[in-house]
Amino acid sequence: MFYGFSFCDNEAHCREGYVDAEGVLNHLENVDAPLQEALSIANIIRLEVHGPEAELAKLREPLSALNPKYYALEYGFRN
Repeated sequence: MFYGFSFCDNEAHCREGYVDAEGVLNHLENVDAPLQEALSIANIIRLEVHGPEAELAKLREPLSALNPKYYALEYGFRN
């Protein structure tokens, strides 16, 4: 749905949005070569994945090597 980069000193931040887990996995397949090249010269400091738990569950195994932190989307307020 979207992506963009922002920078602070020698750190880059990339924010991306997808309709569902399948979109994430398709994107990672499409950018595998450039991502591997980037990882040869840079480190991932933090990777967050946000979404409904059902979609996060589909990503846990495929993304395990990247060690992301998962945030389950909830609607409404917590008490």
